Amino acid sequence: MSTQIAIIVFLAATLVVTLAGIRIISTADRLADRTGLGEAVFGGVLLGASTSLSGIVTSLTAASAGLASLAVSNAVGGIAAQTTFLVIADLIYKRVNLEHAAADANNMLMAAMLVLLMSLPLAANYAPEYTLFGIHPASLLLFAVYFFGTRAAVQLRNKPMWRPRETDETREDAPDEEEAQIHSLPVMIAIFVGLSLVLAACGYAIAQSGAVISSNLGISQTIVGALMTAIATSLPELVTTLAAVRRGALQLAVGGIIGGNTFDVLFLSLSDIAYRDGSIYHAMTQADGLMLIGATVITTILLMGLILRERRGIGFEGLGILVTYFGLMALQLSIN
Repeated sequence: MSTQIAIIVFLAATLVVTLAGIRIISTADRLADRTGLGEAVFGGVLLGASTSLSGIVTSLTAASAGLASLAVSNAVGGIAAQTTFLVIADLIYKRVNLEHAAADANNMLMAAMLVLLMSLPLAANYAPEYTLFGIHPASLLLFAVYFFGTRAAVQLRNKPMWRPRETDETREDAPDEEEAQIHSLPVMIAIFVGLSLVLAACGYAIAQSGAVISSNLGISQTIVGALMTAIATSLPELVTTLAAVRRGALQLAVGGIIGGNTFDVLFLSLSDIAYRDGSIYHAMTQADGLMLIGATVITTILLMGLILRERRGIGFEGLGILVTYFGLMALQLSIN
């Protein structure tokens, strides 16, 4: 594939990802109301997983081709970019600080779980390079933590032990029964699954074209992963977040980002399985490790914002996320 064709494929797949992301948000909001799961849980688990499909296919394709850095930086770069998207949404929702209005215990629990998940690949990088059938034990541990974390989120939704203090600006998750009945449940599920498959197919195209661009132009895999494929495959999160804010589904907006990010960490587990040259955690470069640390810092800042709940503007967390993200990208460009 020539560089020109690769760029065209990359841009076309990115456009389709964006359009599919616009459509999937309305279906997700209706399913959240129809199933009774609520915006935070549905956004954190199902919507987060579906909008991450393009990214997971990108990382899997790269890992199976032996491109460890591209697989890792795509996953971790997506986490950093998607969290930064919340600052953009915060700027659009001018009425009050987004983290204040979308206060939800599930979102805080998922953010804490995300910090835990991202610490495991870093620990694996320093641990002995032990694998079983080519799979590092940390990959299995990531799945276990994700499973118990999402189970805890559902339990918290059903039997909350405490709730965030309500204010005049707190936006409660109130189901829209009329809109939820527009389509039957099987039809809505079919639409949701179909759009998810479209996102997955686009992820494959983005991975293939991104690898060609990296090889032909001599750009490092980390830069291509963090600045190109990660952002391209994260566009569904940007679109769904902005659309959710405009629809007033604030908990879905925040939950979709955090849930998508927790699912993105599983990219590393699946990439480790697809990567046949040993442990993918030990194939990480210094730049990949820096991306992982930066994404952890950004998530921690977001969690602090969800707890403190400033009333106006983007808050300290918005400013902190922006400074950390762009500082991280500047460091990546300087060391690559």
